[in-house]
Amino acid sequence: MSDELIQLAQSHLQNIPLQVISQGAEAIVFTTKTHPYLPTSKDSHTEYIIKYRPPKKYRHPQLDATLTKHRTIAEARLLQRLTNIPEIQSPGLIALDARNGIIWMEKVGYELIDYDDKISSLKNWLWRYNDNQEKALTEEIKIALEKVGCMIGKAHVNDVIHGDLTSSNIIITEAQEACLIDFGLSYQSALPEDKGVDLYVLDRAILSTHPKYAEQYNEWLMAGYERGYGKDKKSLIKLKEVLKRYEEVRLRGRKRSMLG
Repeated sequence: MSDELIQLAQSHLQNIPLQVISQGAEAIVFTTKTHPYLPTSKDSHTEYIIKYRPPKKYRHPQLDATLTKHRTIAEARLLQRLTNIPEIQSPGLIALDARNGIIWMEKVGYELIDYDDKISSLKNWLWRYNDNQEKALTEEIKIALEKVGCMIGKAHVNDVIHGDLTSSNIIITEAQEACLIDFGLSYQSALPEDKGVDLYVLDRAILSTHPKYAEQYNEWLMAGYERGYGKDKKSLIKLKEVLKRYEEVRLRGRKRSMLG
């Protein structure tokens, strides 16, 4: 990880202790015990997440600044909207510095590494049982995956497209509740095609990380997803259209794989 990028983030967050969690193509994620507005107690164990989009040197500076500001505001708006959808657990927005590409949010197991056994990404949580088929296909796993699917269904009902639905971006808590994180590629859309693609990304993610049990895992996820739409006639019509597009996207994906 580039020390230059970390120093650049620190220049915008002076006197804020930062600990790097992860770095992706678009952003660096830090954790801190300092709140942007409230005093921090020495005995406080509360942590917050800071997501920083550093400048991209390959882009024209003015274009890069505009894109960074736009994407940061879009992500913050989506996080704020999700707080009004009780069925979807996600990080709460605390503060925003759009010009410098910084979002300050609540920590809900955002870390992509497991230093706390009480909080785990779905990917790592499932990997714990990967070598034991008896444990990998228990009712406990089924219930958790159905909860994940239901939450994604609720997101799609509200026209929220995650954009990067991998098992690393889904958190399973100690109480086996599901939480969505990392909305950097998220957007709003009512199009069944966009929802079908979102589901296909998750389908492929499960297949690539848990191939031994992918068929059963995806079946449980989809059972929860369908439940997330509810049972009223209008919602069921929308669900049918999304599932149709999802199957079409899967078929296109298989054809691409066969053709290489």
